[in-house]
Amino acid sequence: MESNEVLDRLPRHLMSLVIDQPYNEYTPQDHAVWRYVMRKNIEFLPGVAHGSYTDGLRKTGISIEEIPHMYGMNRILKEIGWAAVAVDGFIPPSAFMEFQAYNVLVIAADIRPIDQIGYTPAPDIIHEAAGHAPIIANEEYAEYLRLFGEIGSKAFSSARDHHMYEAIRYLSILKADPYASKEEIRKAEDALHKLESKKEEPSEMALIRNLHWWTVEYGLIGDLKRPKIYGAGLLSSISESKNCLSDKVRKIPYSIEAAELGFDITNQQPQLFVTPDFQHLKNVLLEFSETMALKQGGIEGAKKAVQSGNHATITLSSGIQISGVFTEMIQSNGHPAFLKTTGPTAIAYQNKQLSGHGKHIHSHGFSTPIGMLRGYEKPLEFFSHSELISAGIFEGGCCDLEFESGISLRGILQQILRKNGKIIMLTFRECTVTHKKEFLFLPEWGNFDMAVGCELVSAYAGIADPDNFRLRFPVPGKKTRKIIHTDQAKRLHSFYQDVRRIRQNNKVHDQLAAIWETLKIEFPDDWLLPLEILELTSELEEYSGINLEIKQHLSLKSPVLEDK
Repeated sequence: MESNEVLDRLPRHLMSLVIDQPYNEYTPQDHAVWRYVMRKNIEFLPGVAHGSYTDGLRKTGISIEEIPHMYGMNRILKEIGWAAVAVDGFIPPSAFMEFQAYNVLVIAADIRPIDQIGYTPAPDIIHEAAGHAPIIANEEYAEYLRLFGEIGSKAFSSARDHHMYEAIRYLSILKADPYASKEEIRKAEDALHKLESKKEEPSEMALIRNLHWWTVEYGLIGDLKRPKIYGAGLLSSISESKNCLSDKVRKIPYSIEAAELGFDITNQQPQLFVTPDFQHLKNVLLEFSETMALKQGGIEGAKKAVQSGNHATITLSSGIQISGVFTEMIQSNGHPAFLKTTGPTAIAYQNKQLSGHGKHIHSHGFSTPIGMLRGYEKPLEFFSHSELISAGIFEGGCCDLEFESGISLRGILQQILRKNGKIIMLTFRECTVTHKKEFLFLPEWGNFDMAVGCELVSAYAGIADPDNFRLRFPVPGKKTRKIIHTDQAKRLHSFYQDVRRIRQNNKVHDQLAAIWETLKIEFPDDWLLPLEILELTSELEEYSGINLEIKQHLSLKSPVLEDK
């Protein structure tokens, strides 16, 4: 992968999902599929897409004639502050959004099979490169996309989200394989529908993914009665880009309520949301973010961290950050009073791991009381040196701390750690922590590092300093299938290559007539190559008989052509 200054800023934990674009594996038919979709888009979209689209195609350097190479795209994308990486199909939503937060466009390297040329449920290079890339040339929209990634990557997921992701990924892999059996696809669809039918409270990630779907993927913009297209799913779908503007599809003013409406990735959408402008998208996103644990913190934030069962970060009012898998919380009067992680945990401040507090130090977990000290109106993090002494809190002294929650701590204070004038951590030896006669920490467990903070101000999915934590996204278990074409398919592809070469040489060759005769006999269901032959010979009198045959053939075979 050829790097640039945008890609150089990517955190290491995302790199495990990046693959080399398998450019040499694209068949001549794949390039023909790309060319067909792009030419149709160029014909149709300028009148119905947001004005940034066609200008964006030029700015992002996307070729109409052949599948773009990622290297070439990155040389041009860096001029607008973005970059692109190739990935293997669907990646976890949190990772997808984190790439976005770093101004990196994730491009699924596969391309849709010819029988899904009008619409595909799987991510592919047409959807990503021809749908997403051009519209990000609009600075206002690009900033919305970046902000969405920044916020969305911190949304809490549930176990159901993970199972849904795996089911959708597997179904998309099957649908992208032209040789997958109908039975395989049916079983995968049944498994997905079974998961969808299970009703439970949607997670933050489920809700924000809905917002992403109804804007970034399937959004309309402008007047409710005559909107324009900006969503990548619509821009990259020949059939749905036409269908979506008809009266068959209900148009709804875009608002935060879109978060409550789910979607079916396997079918075209029966309704779409219309935003008046890109600024409105940002306003709704910020409105939604205020409902998240990221902004609310408190008892609900602590609950979501525990319920997620995955790595999470909790930030206290002093600014200290605890990152790990939260497994226990004690609450008092509607506020979190004690938190515990299990397994490797790291402590950070302003997203930088504190020296001596990496996961190798807190390998078995971390725990801390939270809240106000009993009898004091001032939060402990704001205590001055003299106030600490007055409270009996000084290095080398035996301290007794009583919290309003009823938690008690007794130990010898070893160290006081301050950042930006606030106390963020107290380290004790020979420490005992109790709550209602229950021991929460015992001296024989070692030193006790107490994170200082009177409130839990933020909670979000992920690690505060992922690089120092050496976080890695697990590579998806099921890979997209390497398509092993039959000898018959390879023979057809060779004819596609011959026609492509003739077009590139800009000289009609007698070989075209022979290819058409072979297609009629050996490949009677193929329609795209005959169309390419027709394009090359339509103005030539000597091909009038062949052209008439091809037009008759296309009227019967082409699934999406309306203007053959």
